[in-house]
Amino acid sequence: MFAVVVTFKIKVGMINEFMPLMLENARASLRDEPGCHQFDVCTDEAQPDSVFLYEIYSDLAAFEAHQQTPHFQQFGKTGGSMIESKDLRTFARVHQ
Repeated sequence: MFAVVVTFKIKVGMINEFMPLMLENARASLRDEPGCHQFDVCTDEAQPDSVFLYEIYSDLAAFEAHQQTPHFQQFGKTGGSMIESKDLRTFARVHQ
């Protein structure tokens, strides 16, 4: 398994527009991508402009395929301008 963690800082005042787009991307990933096994979207009231993602893929190739999907591309077009910063990290091995 291959893990991806992403922390977004969303521009002030944009979180209510951003979240539906993010949640749809997560749902489409789980529904349409056989290599996507988990896609958690995490928020915290104490950090109102932060969104944390935890994603599990079969392998690096499945994550790379995810980045080529229409829903991922659409999310980038519509949600990208709402993101102030993004920290993406990957982990090649998941121990369970």
